[in-house]
Amino acid sequence: ASALLSGLHFLVSITTVCEVVASFAFNWFAHQMCDQRNSPSAGGGGWSPAPEDQQPWLQLTLRDRLEVTAISTQGRWGSEHWVRRYQLLYSDTGHNWRQYRHESVLWTFTGNRDADSEIHHKLPHSIRTRFLRLVPLQGSPRGGAGLRVELYGCAYKSDVADFDGRSALLYRFNQKSMSTAKDVISLRFRSQQAEGVLVHGAGQKGDFITLELQQGKLVLQLNLDDAKLLSRGGLTSVSLGSLLDDDHWHSVLIERFNKQVNFTLDHHTQHFRTQGQEDTLELDYEISFGGIPLPGKPGTFLKENFHGCLENLYCNGVNVIDQAKRRKPQIFSGNVTFQCSETQPVAVTFHSSDSFLILPINLGMETFSLRLQIRTWNAESLIFHATLDQELQPLILLPYTAFTLYKFDYVAWLFKGSRINDGQWHSVGLDIKDQQIFLSVDRQRPVSADIGLHFCVIQGCPESLNGTGCESCSPMGFQGCMRLIFVNNHPVDLLQVQQGMLGNYNQLDFDVCSIQDRCTPSFCEHGGQCYQSWSQLYCNCSGTGYTGATCHNPIYRQSCEAYWKTGRPSGTYSIDVDGSGPLEPTLVNCSMTVDRAWTVVSHNQTQLIKVRGSTLQSPYTWTLNYTLPLNHLRNLVTTSDHCQQEVVYHCRRSRLFDNWDGTPLSWWVDRDGEKRTYWGGFLPGVQQCSCSLEGNCMDMNYFCNCDADRDTWVNDTGLLSYKDHLPMKEIFIGDTNRTDSEAAFQIGLLLCHGDRYLWNSASFYQGPLYFHIPSLQSDLSVDISFYFKTSSSSGVFLENKGQQDFIRLELSSPSSVTFIFDVGDGPINLTLMSPEPLNDRQWHYVQVDRNVKEALLQVDNLTPQIYGAPHEGHVHLQLSTTLFLGGTASRQRGFQGCLRALTLNGLSLDLEERAKTTPGVSVGCPGHCNSDSVCLNQGRCVEERNSYACDCSHSAHTGPHCRTAVSAAFESSSSVTFNFEERSSRGRSESSKPSPARTEVRRTRDRITFGFMTRHAPAVLLLAQTHTQRYMAILLAKNGSLHIKYHLDQGRGSDMFSPKCSNLANEQLHWIHLNREGLDVSVQVGYFLSIVSNATSQHSAHIFCVAEADFLDPEITRAGFIGCLTSVQYNEAAPLKDALLNHRSSRVRVSGRLSESSCGTHSTPNVFSTTHSLPDQAGKGNRAKEPLKEAAHNESALIGGEAAPVVERDRSEVTLKLT
Repeated sequence: ASALLSGLHFLVSITTVCEVVASFAFNWFAHQMCDQRNSPSAGGGGWSPAPEDQQPWLQLTLRDRLEVTAISTQGRWGSEHWVRRYQLLYSDTGHNWRQYRHESVLWTFTGNRDADSEIHHKLPHSIRTRFLRLVPLQGSPRGGAGLRVELYGCAYKSDVADFDGRSALLYRFNQKSMSTAKDVISLRFRSQQAEGVLVHGAGQKGDFITLELQQGKLVLQLNLDDAKLLSRGGLTSVSLGSLLDDDHWHSVLIERFNKQVNFTLDHHTQHFRTQGQEDTLELDYEISFGGIPLPGKPGTFLKENFHGCLENLYCNGVNVIDQAKRRKPQIFSGNVTFQCSETQPVAVTFHSSDSFLILPINLGMETFSLRLQIRTWNAESLIFHATLDQELQPLILLPYTAFTLYKFDYVAWLFKGSRINDGQWHSVGLDIKDQQIFLSVDRQRPVSADIGLHFCVIQGCPESLNGTGCESCSPMGFQGCMRLIFVNNHPVDLLQVQQGMLGNYNQLDFDVCSIQDRCTPSFCEHGGQCYQSWSQLYCNCSGTGYTGATCHNPIYRQSCEAYWKTGRPSGTYSIDVDGSGPLEPTLVNCSMTVDRAWTVVSHNQTQLIKVRGSTLQSPYTWTLNYTLPLNHLRNLVTTSDHCQQEVVYHCRRSRLFDNWDGTPLSWWVDRDGEKRTYWGGFLPGVQQCSCSLEGNCMDMNYFCNCDADRDTWVNDTGLLSYKDHLPMKEIFIGDTNRTDSEAAFQIGLLLCHGDRYLWNSASFYQGPLYFHIPSLQSDLSVDISFYFKTSSSSGVFLENKGQQDFIRLELSSPSSVTFIFDVGDGPINLTLMSPEPLNDRQWHYVQVDRNVKEALLQVDNLTPQIYGAPHEGHVHLQLSTTLFLGGTASRQRGFQGCLRALTLNGLSLDLEERAKTTPGVSVGCPGHCNSDSVCLNQGRCVEERNSYACDCSHSAHTGPHCRTAVSAAFESSSSVTFNFEERSSRGRSESSKPSPARTEVRRTRDRITFGFMTRHAPAVLLLAQTHTQRYMAILLAKNGSLHIKYHLDQGRGSDMFSPKCSNLANEQLHWIHLNREGLDVSVQVGYFLSIVSNATSQHSAHIFCVAEADFLDPEITRAGFIGCLTSVQYNEAAPLKDALLNHRSSRVRVSGRLSESSCGTHSTPNVFSTTHSLPDQAGKGNRAKEPLKEAAHNESALIGGEAAPVVERDRSEVTLKLT
């Protein structure tokens, strides 16, 4: 090995610092390894595992603990044996191994390609260890695994103290109390206990600091205020980490300066400010480590003490453990030893549902007992199986649970207050005695059951157990850790099992517990709740206003303009002004007119206010409080085409400006707090009113009517429309203290319309040109969307690189778009093929999303390509260079054409401003589809030679602008059947190297919109059904309320939820908007939105009613629908429109009378708002609470009639039927 100390390199003979141990028998070179350098000239040597060793490893035992910083490998000398990929484990004791990870990713090292070349790796972070184990993952394709290894590192000195749960170290101050403005505490700890106090200090006035383990998390509590002020929020509590009772070393650093605190655990730092008013910490007498001793009662403690080891404990520069070892009078050490104890139980990890452990037992005894500890995240698993038939070979099978009490949530119900799948260690006991079975969990009283209960095993059964009942149950093997296994009160030696001396096993990792907390820190955005299984994290997005795998994608549209384009009527809507950005959705009023949509924001005073008695020195002040927060207002105004706010101002003998020197006597303050003295217009002027801009002031000697100072009421009402100053924040009135002086004002609502960035475009037309844009802030998630128009066959839209990571989005062929990215696992290629050319000089929409769970590529309305991220892959996308828009840094394959409406992570970019300063790029884009073109209701703007046209073929509306609704009246005998094919796309997902964890996921979507009017209930409004009996139905119940019934999983029955809305069978027009993406569903009735998330039932807030059911209630399906349907849109199909206007279509079949109606022109009444969550489709049966990943696309739908039998066919079918 090599060592690096104080900047000097020197070599130490490896025989003085290490010995070599291997997993199994190894070749005769291995014993020489410690005598050889990593050089061919040093002679033969190296290690190769025996051919029969299926899980080989090579262990290096160092004489002392070292800080290892790098590793080098070669193949076995003079052979065809080397290691191409490997992983590292390390330990202080030779047991309880820890996998080497970086940023929570299990790190895989690239090895050798031949026997002689040396491959050197500097570790991303160093490790302090005495035992190092190298695990080959892939050997030479010709000769197998073989290697020589060299370590690099530093000598490591440490002072260690061992605490047995009844001991503590007390660091006593030189004075009675000590008040500090700055504190630094650092230490390393390791423990097998999830609870315990590490640091505590307190003062008589109420100041205190406590650092403790709580349920395996490290919690820092800090109070700098008087105890009487604690109720006012002076206490600050911050937690870091999880699963810290793993008996591995963890580093802690606490740095405080006044109220600013840096709290670091294992390279993860949280910065925060303390609550309260004070900024000094005043402690009395002492600070304790390892517990909180009760004053005057030695050996008595207020809280559970720390049980484990502390290392290199420093408090404000004092080495506490070193002082204690030298018996300094300032340090009192009670029952503390200075050598870390090595008692560690051997754990085993079941990392796959196919893992199992078989142990022989004797069931001939009158009693049987099993004791073990388990640690898992999965909510359903089997732990134990045994056959009681004496003619069969008696066996215990782990990890499978006994009898039908295999659901952990059911066990938790039996043991109230328990939750076994929380990632903590839990003790489970099983006793069989006198024909009864007793089950116990932790310290709670056992529950009993008759021995006649069914014993079964779920999956993972070895072939030798076929026929024993092992294979008879649902496939859900245990994934987690086990330790301290006792059978009939005899301990099981797991190391003997590993060595093949006891029992049998499959896919187990011995002497390691590789459990991970994937929710600490949480990757769920916008307040989504994180939960997990053994290998996956999930996000419950209910109530957040966002959807997607990490709650990144907004549910609501960004403006009233966007709602208007979908044909929505006036009303109250939730908008998300920054899309996926940090601002939460808010409610606004939308006023829809024929040619535009106005966003209306109100405030706290819209009445006329009269003012008297104010002066310039003491002006009357009014502050406006808007219904939207200031950040939302700023974003709304910035993204709108136009905004305005009316100021109604009347005056009598009250001037706005002093007639002598022009000093403003009244003024207003804009959104940024700046004083403004103009009272009308779209350009900021000085001392002017609307009358001066229009040239109609009553006295042309003045710029405002009020400045004429007349005895009669005059008017200086103006319209403020300069967006950078809107909205008005405050108004000051100063000249109303003279005789008969009076003013009256009224501040209007903030009104905005248009989308400034929707048609904001730039043209790239001269070779490889590009914009320089700051690098994307895309560490954990990134979303990009834009429109493009081109006649070129290929070109790069954008590229952004880091040191290794990168993203690139390009038109890769005339009919395909490709999204390529690399987060450290190798390049991933998502390509979406369009059935039609994309270089047709028409606008096409592109959207890409990437987060820690998946990546998505969407083009127009084609089926998106989705890539599922590997469970153990890198999650951080680290980009550092400039983002190149329209090309690459190498100036190759630049894009030629137009781009518009570019949005990066919810932020819209002003392409036109950037084009003004970029040679070869022009502002705007040639063509007639621009801000003046209006195509509504999914109509598509199509460029023509001298104009534009709206393509309404995929819209449920007609007319020049796709504005006219198509409606039909249904009678008792009417029915319409419509067959359609989903607009398909071809796509692929590729990576640089194959991996079973890398899977392409296809997630289906449904977009359904329609209006209805009826007075008959119950009724079926819509039924979407596949030939496999999956379905989703929209129903009216007998009381007229809306019900959504769905059956997406063949493994269980149907479910139903009911939005909280009133009777809809009231002869008024109601609109239904339903969006489904996988299991994420949002249903809007009028303005009432119900959000249905993919969360499991144990994490959902059930605001709606949920019911199990078979297929549709016959009483409901026979009722049919009598009334009017309008604007029926099912994805890109318009079934009702085709039935009425396209009689020659082979996809339409009409029976009975179907007549056109005008019900779609009615206005929509009621508004409501609430949020719901969908029960998990995988919550029962065999999916361990993991949400359903794929649901079959709807192949049939019944709208407005009874559920008649549907003919199974390859094409999807929509049925409109009324009887």
